[in-house]
Order: sequence, then C-alpha cells, then structure tokens
Amino acid sequence: MKLKIKNNKEYIFDLVRKKYILNQPEEWVRQHTIEYLSTQKGYPISLMSIEKKTIVNKLIKRCDIICYNQIGQALLLVECKAPTVKLNTKYLNQSINYQRTIQAKHILITNGTTHFCFSLKKGETKFIDKIPEYTNN
Repeated sequence: MKLKIKNNKEYIFDLVRKKYILNQPEEWVRQHTIEYLSTQKGYPISLMSIEKKTIVNKLIKRCDIICYNQIGQALLLVECKAPTVKLNTKYLNQSINYQRTIQAKHILITNGTTHFCFSLKKGETKFIDKIPEYTNN
C-alpha cells in the first residue's frame, strides 16, 4: 500500500480512483480488499467501482466496492467495515438492500479480519466458503 502524510494526516493510495484518500479504518479495509481481489482473485481494477451511488428505498446510498465483468454485469458487491466492527446480520441486510438494485452474483462483507461471502440465486442467499475468482463468474 502506498501511504503518505500530509498536514499530519495519513493518506492511502486508492488503486481504483487513482488518488490518495484519507486513511480511515474502513478505508484501510477497502484498499486491502481491492488489492486482494485484484492480485489473488483476478478481478481487474479497471472493472471495479468504488462508493458507487445507488438508490435504495428512495435514499442515495454508496456501495463500497462493486466488481463487474467486461459487459458491465455486477459480479461482486463488497461491503467494508472497520476492523473494530463486528459483522452481523445488520450488515448482511444492508448489502442485500444494495443488491436489490445492483443485482450482483455474490456479496462479500468484510472488516479486514473476518469475511463472509454469499451467492445469490433465484432470490435465495447462500453462504459460500470462499470468495469466487473473477474467471469463475
């Protein structure tokens, strides 16, 4: 990770947006997740979207990471939380609400140390034991 200090604040380089972002705990998780998805799972950085505006129940929300295929279909919706946040059904439900608009094949929820991945088929959410590779989508 590329880091820099400016005005006594730490910034982390965002590989997708190609700029430095204030390094908050959730941002640290987001940037490490982007790096992992790209280097370990083969998701192209050029097919990722960060904090994409999404309308959910007439409210504007922002999805942390969405990974697409080459024809623009959402493959993976990622919700990132700070490492101190305990993942629970509240965050799964938050992601499922985003999913209704995004229509990704999979949901990943992570706090950087704990990760839960789900597949969505015919309106049914199923836990899967590992994050799918880009080529398997």
